[in-house]
Amino acid sequence: MAGYEERRDAFAAEGVSIIAGTVDSLEDTQKVAEPLNFPVAYGVSRETGDKLGSWWDERRDFIQPSEFVLSPQGKVLFSAYSNAPVGRMDPEETLTLIKYLNSLKR
Repeated sequence: MAGYEERRDAFAAEGVSIIAGTVDSLEDTQKVAEPLNFPVAYGVSRETGDKLGSWWDERRDFIQPSEFVLSPQGKVLFSAYSNAPVGRMDPEETLTLIKYLNSLKR
């Protein structure tokens, strides 16, 4: 999440709001979210993961990375799912793609 925080102003300039979520407790989430200037939801449940179509790690009982870029209308523009702890959207690549998509609208 640090990479998104580092580029938060650039994302905002493109009209993007960043929101994160985790299965962690409120206490653990507050520690992680403390240096961030975007909201981080806590306590993501299996039910929510299932609604998102996310992979759920049965052995350790938590959600694997599931990331989405949504239009202002809530349509999924692009997403990334992983079935392991790797495979997250790279912040710089994500920003580059958003800049490109925004340029097509101009």
